[in-house]
Amino acid sequence: MRRVLLIAFHYPPFGTSSGVQRTLSFSIHLRRYGWQPYVLTVRPEVFERSSPDQLHDIPDDVEVRRTTALDAARHLAIRGRYWSHLALPDRWSSWWLSAVPAGFRLIKKAQIDVIWSTYPIATAHRIGATLARLSRRPWVADFRDPMVEWVPATGRVFPANPALRKARLDVESRAVRDAGRLVFCTEGARDIVLARYPLLDPARTAVISNGYEEQAFQAAVAARRPADTSDRRVLLHSGTVYLGPDRDPTAVMQAVRRLADLGILAPDNFELRLRDPSNEEALKKMAKGFGVESMISILPPLPYRDALAEMLSADGLLLLQGENSNPAVPAKLYEYLRARRPILACAHAEGETARTLRKLGISTIAPLTDVLSIGSLLQRWIDNDESILKELPNQESIAAFSREHLAAALATVLADLSAKQVTL
Repeated sequence: MRRVLLIAFHYPPFGTSSGVQRTLSFSIHLRRYGWQPYVLTVRPEVFERSSPDQLHDIPDDVEVRRTTALDAARHLAIRGRYWSHLALPDRWSSWWLSAVPAGFRLIKKAQIDVIWSTYPIATAHRIGATLARLSRRPWVADFRDPMVEWVPATGRVFPANPALRKARLDVESRAVRDAGRLVFCTEGARDIVLARYPLLDPARTAVISNGYEEQAFQAAVAARRPADTSDRRVLLHSGTVYLGPDRDPTAVMQAVRRLADLGILAPDNFELRLRDPSNEEALKKMAKGFGVESMISILPPLPYRDALAEMLSADGLLLLQGENSNPAVPAKLYEYLRARRPILACAHAEGETARTLRKLGISTIAPLTDVLSIGSLLQRWIDNDESILKELPNQESIAAFSREHLAAALATVLADLSAKQVTL
């Protein structure tokens, strides 16, 4: 078995984002393809919210090394304020101090063949770059999404803060220079980096999407609750709802209000369920402002398998994505696809999400800010339009997004680099 060090901030018992699933699944499935994973992550107390429900998914023979990190916003603030430099390239930049020596000892002890680090915590790439230089091991930088984006339609740049943008570009440029492979979740994300670095050889890049965990879905089937026998149909959004342009639910709530005024939607036939959305108070205020609070439920988080079971039981699954996130695909989309429930995607027509859906024959897409289009989509769904049900993908068409299949793709990337290993 060859050995790979996975450097990831998000790993169980992290309990806030589905981003934890990518590294967890690789640590589970890579062994099937000849790679023994070792994980370098942070101590549980670093996380703002923990959930122990997936700790038992970590294989017993996967060594997990946890080191300390301080959140600049929580641990280093005085009266709610902190030195902004401490949050570059992210709020956990201090993780580098503990992770580098611990990671180097692990590399020597386990005779690691390849180093892999993953975004969206940029400090993980700083750690990966340092360990690759010290150990002379090949390094794979898993970017997932672009670290810096420019939205052509609006001219907006993300992140807007110049210092943060520069810090991220410094991390990105170092990876372009030193990493043996750069991995992205979508073609659009890869294209952004290739355009930013014209001398970057495309052969040094790869696309490995996010996906779904089949074993977790099999367990979720057993956890499904009995079907709701009422006439009320549930439209579920599972996960964070941002109030900015990325996942703004304003137009959705306006569309619900319009359909309610027409007598099409009412509390006895419709529920928009926002599961673990964050920003709870602001969302409650928004719903009340539009007069639709009786049709919108804002609910607390569920254990992972229970959340999947809820997707399996919902009448429809709502996806929110603004134009500024066109190069990305929300990780939950792949779980939505595996759940095989009607997907109502409020997303830009030219984005990667809409492109992915259209390839699977799914056309239930409306722009995030278009109230009339969203209303039309909601009406088709509440009327149980048979054309929507015909667009449900079959298991064969979504099998390419299984986490096991994606681990095989990563194993190929790792194998391409392992020949460059130099003995310590």
